Amino acid sequence: MAGELRGGVIGAGVFGGYHAKKYADLDGVSLAAVFDVDLARAEALAGPLGAAAFDDMAGFLAAVDVVTVATPAIYHAQSSKAALAAGKPVYSEKPLATTTADAGAVLAAAEAAGVILACGHQERVVFAAMGLLDIPERPLRLEAVRKGTPSTRNLDVSAVLDLMIHDIDLAMALTEAQPVSVKAEGSADAVRAETTFDDGYVVVLETSRVAADRERTIKIVFPSGEVEIDMLTRAFRNTTPYALIEDFTETPAGKDPLGASVGGFLAAVRGESPRPVVTGEEAARALDLALKIEAAAGI
Repeated sequence: MAGELRGGVIGAGVFGGYHAKKYADLDGVSLAAVFDVDLARAEALAGPLGAAAFDDMAGFLAAVDVVTVATPAIYHAQSSKAALAAGKPVYSEKPLATTTADAGAVLAAAEAAGVILACGHQERVVFAAMGLLDIPERPLRLEAVRKGTPSTRNLDVSAVLDLMIHDIDLAMALTEAQPVSVKAEGSADAVRAETTFDDGYVVVLETSRVAADRERTIKIVFPSGEVEIDMLTRAFRNTTPYALIEDFTETPAGKDPLGASVGGFLAAVRGESPRPVVTGEEAARALDLALKIEAAAGI
């Protein structure tokens, strides 16, 4: 697609607001429209940003070139399929869907339309900005803790699909190996899981959305050393021989991971990049493991 793209956001909630502002601020794209089943809410977001508000999906899709899906997670697949069927490239917030069948249907819709499908696992941008994705070794073990305090948001899905899926994507971005066994315990709000991959890689993830305090740490063990990251402060310790980018928080991507993720999607749409930051296929792979963790935990 050439020229300035008309961006549209489905969902006028908190995350829809973040995405609408990115389309309003980024070069080469403008915010053209916001869709929400609650027209007043769509107008409240779209109006101050100079965009049109819709509660009619057909009218909304006719007004845009690219679409961000920022609805509650249980509606991601439905909204993505509608946009893809209209031939619109889609950036879906995570998770891509809430079932493997729906994820497959979204992938099939993107393939049939011949358009870009991206997913907003934007923590991948942070790993890339640090240089972690450039370490030429496969990890032996990854341990991640992601805890948040109680909130009324995102309760339509479990903590696995809401929070842990970030770390699932990061763990899988470091390997091409396949998971072969999953053990998990917990509830819809707090889960601990251990996954073993076919090359021996072990991933241990702990997630809670009812914790007393926020905590987000990652430890990655490589054959040559370890990297430990505090994802809240963005501080890290590196004992591998591979240099990481100490001041990555001062890079454009480090300062604005969401902007970099959306920008990567738009670059792929324009043909300036061979792929978005996270593809639909990668998001479906992360979802598949997330659902296996839910099943192992009895959620």
